[in-house]
Amino acid sequence: MALDKGLAPAKINFALHVTGLRAGGYHLLDSLVAFAGVGDQLTALPATDLTLEVTGPFSSGVPVDESNSVLRAARALQAARSVTQGARIKLTKTLPHAAGIGSGSSDAAAALRLLSQVWGVENFAPGDAEVLELGADVPVCLNAPLPTRMTGIGETLTAVPALPSCGLVLVNPGVEVPTGRVFDKLERSDNPGMAELPDRLDYEGFLEWLRTQRNDLQAPAEAIAPEIARALKRLRAMPGVDLALMSGSGATCIGLTRDMGRARQVARAIQLSEMGWWVAPAPLLS
Repeated sequence: MALDKGLAPAKINFALHVTGLRAGGYHLLDSLVAFAGVGDQLTALPATDLTLEVTGPFSSGVPVDESNSVLRAARALQAARSVTQGARIKLTKTLPHAAGIGSGSSDAAAALRLLSQVWGVENFAPGDAEVLELGADVPVCLNAPLPTRMTGIGETLTAVPALPSCGLVLVNPGVEVPTGRVFDKLERSDNPGMAELPDRLDYEGFLEWLRTQRNDLQAPAEAIAPEIARALKRLRAMPGVDLALMSGSGATCIGLTRDMGRARQVARAIQLSEMGWWVAPAPLLS
């Protein structure tokens, strides 16, 4: 599936195993990353200067200065490709912050895809050093929408077999969980890695494989935000949800359904009963 160059899709960690600790305090990960068909949206027009406007339901608190991941990505591409032109960029934030779905990293990757087209220059490859410098999740987000096994601190990406089509229900119980705090509460860093993903998995086979994997950040995230456990319990109680898990460092939880019809029904029911939660049905991209 071709990805709209302006879409910054939500990143989903279907498994996240913490396997070691590198000098400097960087944790080593082994994770299956895929993407949902919902996300932030970027547009860009050629301009003399480089500017950023942020709108949308989650625009509050998003910086518009050089600390923003979108502007950092734009500056990196300008410098690497000797671009003298600017751009007027608009970012519509529809994904919550500090939510374990990589919205800032996905925004940076979408900016690179979009601006390379606007400026007519070659984009970075996920393995380029400039991409990892933008953030540990930016390389895998630049690889969207392909599902990918991400290892190391995020710099090593390996292709995986295609995942079966299914519906997803993304639920965030209205809390932000800073990633650094979650890692600080992690009791051990030398956990076993992820199992190999078999070829040609159907939906049932994918569920069976997921049930044997882990998110090593779930327990520390739940200690910081007990609402995560409540969101998972709510998802697991819903007819049509076959499996529920936490993505990344939280607090967004993911319910898997057989198709989008079921995903929309589940999302609607949760939205009506949990008015303070962010809930979004979306297809699994592949």
